[in-house]
Amino acid sequence: MNFLGIELSVKNIPELDPGFIPLHKFNTAFLEGAEKPLGIAVERAGGEIAAVRTFIHGTGDMAEADRYYVSRLVKSMLWLYGGWKVYISGDRGIYEAVKADYAAHGAREFDALFMADVYERPFEVVYCDELPAEYSRPQAVGRHLEGCRIGFDAGGSDRKVSAVIDGESVFSEEVVWYPKITEDPDYHFEGIVSALKSAAAHMPRVDAMGVSSAGIYIDNRTMVASLFLKVPKDKFEEKVKDIYIRAAKEIGDVPLAVANDGDVTALAGAMSLGENNILGIAMGTSEAVGYVDENGNITGWLNELAFMPVDANPEAMADEWSGDIGCGVKYFSQDGVIKLAPRAGIELPQDASPAEKLKAVQTLMDSGSAAAEAVYRSIGVYLAHSLALYYGYYGFKYVLLLGRVMSGRGGDVILEKCREVLADEYPEIAEKIIPTLPDEKFRRVGQSAAAASLPTLRVEA
Repeated sequence: MNFLGIELSVKNIPELDPGFIPLHKFNTAFLEGAEKPLGIAVERAGGEIAAVRTFIHGTGDMAEADRYYVSRLVKSMLWLYGGWKVYISGDRGIYEAVKADYAAHGAREFDALFMADVYERPFEVVYCDELPAEYSRPQAVGRHLEGCRIGFDAGGSDRKVSAVIDGESVFSEEVVWYPKITEDPDYHFEGIVSALKSAAAHMPRVDAMGVSSAGIYIDNRTMVASLFLKVPKDKFEEKVKDIYIRAAKEIGDVPLAVANDGDVTALAGAMSLGENNILGIAMGTSEAVGYVDENGNITGWLNELAFMPVDANPEAMADEWSGDIGCGVKYFSQDGVIKLAPRAGIELPQDASPAEKLKAVQTLMDSGSAAAEAVYRSIGVYLAHSLALYYGYYGFKYVLLLGRVMSGRGGDVILEKCREVLADEYPEIAEKIIPTLPDEKFRRVGQSAAAASLPTLRVEA
């Protein structure tokens, strides 16, 4: 396999996606013979900084490959770590190319505007002779079990809620809803309140509420979230930024904690396994990712791997929101299943919702369909190559796989194929990591139960 003049050795290709080019394989092959030092750093809230020191070729015949490698690396760092400012050192030509990408009307304008919204600061790309020093503040989160708690998990296809008393779930409920295609924020508010009231009815009182929700949250406020994709900007500011704060007040004046669903996935894994150093991946409406480090802390990284590239194929499918191609959302979500199903000869009802299309493939899988199994095997191959890519950033030990895509027999096939490809293609990584599935109930409602543990109870004077 050859891409941009770089020869790649890839033994395992998804059977339903022969054009797939694992980005990790490209990066590894590109770095062979690259000798010119290059530094990249990204700065996020509170002056926290993540940095990568790498190399490029720096020759005319490799200029296109150099630019591609760095462009994908910068994007990966932004969506993994988060940042409103990018520092480049070592090559002014590369700096100018990155700066142009993130300027108005540039190829990565969406990314720049997104990060500016998240951190409420203008996005910048600067050149420096020396990268700033790395700085981070990991924090302990969750694992509070005492009292009567509500845990709410807001997904793009369904919402889940649990009533938890002293760490034991006494009630859980899943309700299908359509937040990503609904413009009226009152629809979202009423759905959230309905779920909270449903859980509250199964406890003698409510001491605290925790929320797991797709998106980025600061001080329980919604900064950016695909759940509210269709809500007009003025209505977003008026009714969405504080939507969970307002909804919680409908239940009572108790502690509230709102966290990204990926972080809650990782927290749920740490709690269920009794281990740390866990990458949690929830494959549902999107790809939600979180990480609990070796000390059991949340890192403060963005972990929005739905928008991190995994496929170097220039013909890869574009994400409708960001406009970029080859990013995780089209591989590790219901979109990935829907993309592959027609290639396996599966006809999906055109007027069905994405969740209904996923369900149709799952039903075929349960009936022993060979075509459906090919879909899940292909996702397993995607996952193995992408875990190798993710491992280089996180160094995790466990990978906990959740979400609707991982439900049922399909999830077992994904995991089985992933392990097989890891052992064949990346044996040095395969012996260090443990991809795993929770039991079926935990796959579906584990996040809402873990979300309940997020808030700390008030101490009465």
